[in-house]
Order: sequence, then structure tokens, then C-alpha cells
Amino acid sequence: MGKFVLIDARVFTGGADLSGASNKIELNTEREAKPAMNFRSGGWEELLGGLASSSLSGEGQWEAGDPGRVDDAAWAGLGGLGPWTMCPTDATQGALAYLTYAMTGSYKLGGQVGEVAPWTAEAKGSWPVARGAVAHPPGTARTADGNGAALQLGEVDDGRHLYAALHVLSVAGTGTPSITVEIESAPSAGFASPTTVAAFTAATGRGGQILRTAGPITDTHYRAVWTITGTAPSFLFLVALGIQ
Repeated sequence: MGKFVLIDARVFTGGADLSGASNKIELNTEREAKPAMNFRSGGWEELLGGLASSSLSGEGQWEAGDPGRVDDAAWAGLGGLGPWTMCPTDATQGALAYLTYAMTGSYKLGGQVGEVAPWTAEAKGSWPVARGAVAHPPGTARTADGNGAALQLGEVDDGRHLYAALHVLSVAGTGTPSITVEIESAPSAGFASPTTVAAFTAATGRGGQILRTAGPITDTHYRAVWTITGTAPSFLFLVALGIQ
């Protein structure tokens, strides 16, 4: 992917898609630089990588009155941990995605008279940030069991993890509709003999989950698989996968 202008970035937290009420989103990752100079350093600094940290910040137009809107989502999540997924260029199948488990630490609303009511928020990462791709897009409603397209992310080496985030954005139907999402791996895109490497808890309402599975995983391809129950069920959800 070459240079581009930020036009259609996407941001998801818990069971909320904040993309339509956001006009700025930033992801920051860093590692502490710890000095290790000594009398044999030749007069130059020597540094070692210390603790790593991450943070997310966003801002946009304030909305409220629904669990999928920023005010409801921010108040519900303030001080708590939850999954966050960011996509720089839309959230289509296979699009680049960054995902993490973070604490919503600050939320600010309100501004100057005559201006569109704004919001700003910041979250601090509690897990590493994983870089990967969208395994299921948020705009495709699912009403029956199925599976997503294959993603070629590569092997997960020993000491690394496969990360998976699920954002259930809308639920419809009667008889307590439920969706259970699992992540399968396979050595090739055909998925002739898939292995289940992660399984989310069954979801009956809006919300988010994030999981990680330790390597080694020698398979190179991954996909989301879902099971849906209920009467006339319909779900909108996002699944993102990454390795870190």
C-alpha cells in the first residue's frame, strides 16, 4: 500500500462503530529507551529497549441515545478494558487492521457556542498492538452459519501470539438470537483440514471480545467461522486478526 490521504479510516470499540462520528484517530506505540552506558562505551550512549506501551486517541462529533454512539459507549467503557480495532483505509475484507485491548481513560465532550458538539477520548493499551487484517467486514449482515474468506497472515512463531478481536455491532431477531464466532487455521487457502485456534463466547447483544493464542502455529491461513441461532436472526459484526 502506497501513500494515501486519510478519508475513510474506521474505528471500533466494544460494540460501537465510531467511524461515522469521528474525524481524527491516532494510534501510538513506543518502547522505553533505557540507558546502558559504561566506561567502555567509547563516549557514546548505549540504549536497551525497556517496557513497551500504546495509546489511542480520537475525536469527532458528539452523539448519544444508542449503545452504538460515542457518548453511550464512552460512558459504559470509562475506566474499563475492552477491544479496539482501527483500520486506516476502510474495514473491507482483508483491509489492514490494528487491534489491541485497552482501557478507556479519558472522555471529554462539549465546546464553543455555535460549533458542532465535539468529543475527544483516549485509551491506554493493556496488551500489545497487533497488526493484521479484517477477517469479516462490518457491513455484511449474517443470518445463518457460515465462514469468511481466508487470510494469509503467516505462521505464529514461538513467543508470539495470534490476536483476534470481535465487535458485535447489531443484533436482530427473536427467540434470543445468538452468534458464536471461532477462528480457524489451515496450511492453505482451501481449508481442507482446519484447526480451531480461538473461540469467542457466544454473543446475544452488542459488545466486544478479544482473544490471543500463543504460538507456535505452523499454519499460515486463517478465517472466521460463525454459528447463528434464533428466529429470523441477523448480525452485523467485525472480526480482525493480527500477529504480534
